[in-house]
Amino acid sequence: MTEQFNFELVSPDKKLISESAWQVTLPGQEGDVGVRAGHMALVVAMRPGVVEVIREENGTVEKLFVAGGFADIAQHHCTILAEQAIPVANLNTEKLEQELNNLNDDLKIADSDLQKTRLQNRQLIVQSMLDAVKAA
Repeated sequence: MTEQFNFELVSPDKKLISESAWQVTLPGQEGDVGVRAGHMALVVAMRPGVVEVIREENGTVEKLFVAGGFADIAQHHCTILAEQAIPVANLNTEKLEQELNNLNDDLKIADSDLQKTRLQNRQLIVQSMLDAVKAA
């Protein structure tokens, strides 16, 4: 049997996952990071993207979208503190495309730099969600 480690995925709403995993791949700011048992200690800032969880060697891959956050990695655990997390299977392409269109319209009439920055940040997240759905 291959070695596993404790994996937790926590969002502001709730703890989504707390169980053993064989491998987790997460979207780091500097590139994707693969984690297995025995990984060196590391804290990773995450960009919006997909976390892939494999619970057993040769097992199925569970994909979850995260809207950024941080990952605390050590030899025997990996904890992701995500700004937002949702299973990729629960994302709806039509709703995301409509939200992106609405954000584009809102950006055209935004009257402050702060409002524009918030809308652009949300655009990035929604576009990343769409990319995740299309890649699934």
